[in-house]
Amino acid sequence: MPFEPLVKTGRELSGEEVTRYARHVLIPGVGRDGQERLAAARVLVVGAGGLGSPALLYLAAAGVGTIGVVDADVVELTNLHRQVIHSDADLGRPKTESAQAAVARVNPHVEVIRHDVTLDSANALEIIRDYDLVVDGTDNFPTRYLINDACVLLGKPHVWGSILRFDGQVSVWWKGHGPCYRCVFPEPPPPGVVPSCAEGGVFGILCAAIGSVQSTEAIKLLLGLGEPLTGRLLVHDALRQSWDTLTVRADPECPVCGDEPSITELIDYVEFCGVPGAPAAGEGAVPEVSVRQLVDELGGSRPPLLVDVRGTEERAIASIPGAVPIHLDRFRSGDAWGELPRDRRVLIHCKVGGRSAEATRLALRAGYVDVANVAGGVIAYLREIDPSQPEY
Repeated sequence: MPFEPLVKTGRELSGEEVTRYARHVLIPGVGRDGQERLAAARVLVVGAGGLGSPALLYLAAAGVGTIGVVDADVVELTNLHRQVIHSDADLGRPKTESAQAAVARVNPHVEVIRHDVTLDSANALEIIRDYDLVVDGTDNFPTRYLINDACVLLGKPHVWGSILRFDGQVSVWWKGHGPCYRCVFPEPPPPGVVPSCAEGGVFGILCAAIGSVQSTEAIKLLLGLGEPLTGRLLVHDALRQSWDTLTVRADPECPVCGDEPSITELIDYVEFCGVPGAPAAGEGAVPEVSVRQLVDELGGSRPPLLVDVRGTEERAIASIPGAVPIHLDRFRSGDAWGELPRDRRVLIHCKVGGRSAEATRLALRAGYVDVANVAGGVIAYLREIDPSQPEY
């Protein structure tokens, strides 16, 4: 279905730029006029990680004139198997700074605007307002709903991608042209049901497949080319090497883009999506111990039972000696109660403390009294007690 290009006018290209983009200029439907529109385009990439890396590189190579990058993180070693915009030399460097340098190496004609912040309800509208479209390379549900709602309120399209393990999804959400993200995913999954990439892992090369499709969709939208993925959800299974397309439709009762929207301003998206282990009404914070307190207690005359709620693959990378594996799912189902003593102190840990906080709260609700969460989890243990083990 034909649609108008997002960028209506361009800027004149230099002779060197015409040569650089010659293979684009030769394409019917792009031509010099289209390439000049790309030079005038402004695209915001949220997340300079697995999906943002290929998107940033290809958008820059294609000649998008201004690229904004939103990311508050620094480059870590665990990023490098998939975040190809960064390298060992960038470890500890802000991701936006590393991305800016990489884009400059690819194309010095591209301006990069760094946003070294976490996108939230206080800044999202102000940041997104200045761009033609958004490429969503985030990995958490609160930010996905935030980007969607902000783009709907501003009337802008956004190209969404999602990856986990060997699977990926891509679509274009755009009010008036198809559904928004909320139309298709009206409610976030229950907290803890969908693991993050840090918990569940991700096949590194999958990022290139999904991120490149996002870049393609962004360029098509900017130039008015072909048929965008509005109203379609592209699903990729890397193990089967299959691409399936699902038809998705706008919901007239959608609370943000429907006929009578109830969401007319940005909300608290962390609260909307829930927090694993969050207290119920009347409950306080779970009791905690530091990893140094943990070591002291384990070396005492009456050591506690230490429980590891992570999966087998995580435990194979790093572990705290003596921990008994009882997966978080068994706390949720109640199967764990047969293995937890009621006459002995129980300390629970995971990777960084989120899942173990949920397990601790569930144990407290089940009537256990002397139970506590290990703050910071195994990562804190590695950093403060045993740096010989690898982090992940």
